[in-house]
Amino acid sequence: MKKSLLILLVLIWLLAACTAPSKDTEQAHQTLIAFFDYLDKGEYSQADALYGGGYEALTSFNPNIDPDDHTALWENGCRMSGLQCLTVRSATLKEQRLDGKFVFTVEFSNPDSSPFILGPCCGATPTEMPPQSQFEYTVVEEAGKFLVMDLPVYMP
Repeated sequence: MKKSLLILLVLIWLLAACTAPSKDTEQAHQTLIAFFDYLDKGEYSQADALYGGGYEALTSFNPNIDPDDHTALWENGCRMSGLQCLTVRSATLKEQRLDGKFVFTVEFSNPDSSPFILGPCCGATPTEMPPQSQFEYTVVEEAGKFLVMDLPVYMP
């Protein structure tokens, strides 16, 4: 009887350890939320400090802006180039990889607080391109700092 109880307690402890969010998971989640909050509020240099992805798309959207002026690239990307710089409605951890990557499933809110839904694009029908309300975002830890690796949703 004692051995069964011990095994049960160990199993409960293991399950609790697997389900409880780690400090790193929470920090990755907070970084993701802050990144989009900064973009939504127009605080582009603060958002840029939390971004670790490439700038190729931002520079291609804005060929007249100095590629090293990340603040201006973000501003134009969010205000004129079709990036949807919205607040996060929900962000759920989908996967935590051994290589330090955290993958989240994210839903956004429109400025009126309604859910953001990306509809069909460029002449496609809803059957060809179903509406999408969930998007994947990766956050990585590099040298103790958490960084969002993906650009906001693009809507031409």
